[in-house]
Amino acid sequence: MNQIIELTIAPDGQSHIETHGFTGDSCRTASRFLEQALGKATSEQLKLEFHQRASEDEHLQEGH
Repeated sequence: MNQIIELTIAPDGQSHIETHGFTGDSCRTASRFLEQALGKATSEQLKLEFHQRASEDEHLQEGH
């Protein structure tokens, strides 16, 4: 799957960053440069992919 970072800027200046095709925390790493350029985030909504990948990683670490 392709990895995409979608940036939307509304007429009032509000911005919205949405990532697609990333798993776990890699979405934050990939979009960090935009977040730094745009300033302080006012909210964050994590997608299912973020939580699924984190759970898989935790399970693998517990089973070694």
